[in-house]
Amino acid sequence: MTRRFRLLLVLLFAPSFVACRATPDAPRSTQIQRADAPELAARLEALFEPFEGRVGLYVARLDPDDRSTADAFAFDADATYPTASLVKVPILLALYERIEAGELDPHALLTYDAQRSRGGEDLLASFQDGAAITLSKLIHLMIAFSDNTASVWLQELAGGGAGINAWLAEHGYEHTRVNSRTAGREDDYRAFGWGQTTPREMARMLASIRRGEAVGARADEEMYRVLCRTYWDSEALSALPPWIQAASKQGAVNRSRSEVVLVNAPSGDYVFCLITADQVDTSWGADNTGFVLLRDVSRVLWEHFEGADTWSPAEGVDAWR
Repeated sequence: MTRRFRLLLVLLFAPSFVACRATPDAPRSTQIQRADAPELAARLEALFEPFEGRVGLYVARLDPDDRSTADAFAFDADATYPTASLVKVPILLALYERIEAGELDPHALLTYDAQRSRGGEDLLASFQDGAAITLSKLIHLMIAFSDNTASVWLQELAGGGAGINAWLAEHGYEHTRVNSRTAGREDDYRAFGWGQTTPREMARMLASIRRGEAVGARADEEMYRVLCRTYWDSEALSALPPWIQAASKQGAVNRSRSEVVLVNAPSGDYVFCLITADQVDTSWGADNTGFVLLRDVSRVLWEHFEGADTWSPAEGVDAWR
């Protein structure tokens, strides 16, 4: 049955905003506040209306001069959602904290143990037992290809789930946590999977990296470069002109599709995070309703922020998805 969604429009980008924690099947917040983006709100609401499942979205325009935000749009943005592979962003942050502290060397050669294999299409899982790989290449596998075998290994190197969660709490992320392989979080793992977050907090992570406020200037610059090199560009990124740089991370499990994107648009940066949960459509084709929603929301936001741009995808480009 189609669910009606309610809007929360705010002009705020702060982690102290009152959160609405929810299990994957809990109702969304009913708090409503409208602001000065009625056309954008109407277009997004029209996309959410027929979607069968839960949707959380946070959007903000970044101001490089005073480090504030404007034109923020939030829709169930403070409820808790499964991260799927979005969890690899907090792993990345905690990992670079250790690199910056001199506890890890990005150029160090590590030895692959075939027992680490997570199977599937992971590139690292195809390595021979005892093969050498640098830490920096593991990082690129985790972000660019969302390689789970590399990611689980990097979670260990970043301090494990407990260490990553301690970093998150220390930096004001109240609701983003790693659950998998983390003692005491078994119930959260059953509810959300590998990790849990809110659209607002995930967007805030990318914004903090962009501003050099996450770990440190040089670490943040390197993380931003890594986040701009994803292989998975068939959803939100496909709605942007290919010559526009964007930092991003994608996530997908059967009943949830998600993406966080920071777009270096000509008229100014903007960041958004969209996460779905309880999707009725669990298919894996390009026409999955969650994937379609990611593309449609990204297109609407590009048109809203860059209305003068006349670019549109080339005819037949859908064949690449």
